[in-house]
Amino acid sequence: MILSAEVECMIYDAQSLKEKRSVIKRIQTRLSNQYNVAVSELDFQDLWQRTCIGIVTVASSKVICEQTIQQALALIDSFPEIERTNTVIEWL
Repeated sequence: MILSAEVECMIYDAQSLKEKRSVIKRIQTRLSNQYNVAVSELDFQDLWQRTCIGIVTVASSKVICEQTIQQALALIDSFPEIERTNTVIEWL
């Protein structure tokens, strides 16, 4: 089973692309290390305070995929400098 999540977020305190990328890099590293998921910035690379992050997981059962994605989303929500605005979850 393959499950993906497309997460749009706002980074209100970012005043430059460098600050934005440092926040995104920390999130990507933590997600990859803790949950063994693939993570990438999908859209809004040239905007300071907006991003779209893609997360993908592969597992043998739907339940494990869903748990992993929900844990990853909870981790994103735990960062105070980023706010999740829209999330689309899709089975592939």
